[in-house]
Amino acid sequence: MLNGLLRRRRLPHWDVEDGTYFVTTCLDGSIPAQGLVELYRYREELDAKLKPDDLTADEWELRKQKLVFARFDQWIDLKPAKRQLQVPEAANIVRDALYHFADERYDLIAFVVMPSHFHWVFHPKTSWVRTLAEMHKRTPRERIVQAINGFTARRCNQLLGTAGTFWQDESYDHVVRNVEELLRIVEYVENNPVKANLVAAAIDWRWSSAADRATRSIIRGELMLK
Repeated sequence: MLNGLLRRRRLPHWDVEDGTYFVTTCLDGSIPAQGLVELYRYREELDAKLKPDDLTADEWELRKQKLVFARFDQWIDLKPAKRQLQVPEAANIVRDALYHFADERYDLIAFVVMPSHFHWVFHPKTSWVRTLAEMHKRTPRERIVQAINGFTARRCNQLLGTAGTFWQDESYDHVVRNVEELLRIVEYVENNPVKANLVAAAIDWRWSSAADRATRSIIRGELMLK
């Protein structure tokens, strides 16, 4: 069972002490209106269903998150309406930002920058979390994600000559429950360009931990350092 804080906006957000997170951030408008309506309607349909007897409330919530993400995944990989990150310099901005606070604020475990979104897996460092003010309303996950999103939005807008909202208002986030799930998620993240038919092998996609691991002889699951 997950012991933590569940925050609900349009998407559910779990925060747990000493948690490892799998986060996906999409370009604003990358999922067309039709897709957003479909996703929100599907989530409402799942919420209206009775919890299976063999699942706890937390397990049922996690299953619903995974079901929604499976549909979400199809839209962002195969039907994105925006692709600003296909510009190499924009993808570089996101990749470099993920490394900037690696091993300082969080352990960076895996990432990939796709044309319409980016996935990453990280673990807030205990030493950094202890420096945060206890009365601050944002969790360590929120602080980390908002810092990355805010910085990359400003830099990418400057690069592309655009203005206004760059990222979708909410990121998708999931708490990794154990080592086995972590390895499955890392494999999913690094193979995302292959699944989207962008490259034949994960290491061929230059904006990913798979490519960086290959050049630095780091095995899957080990930390990505600056």
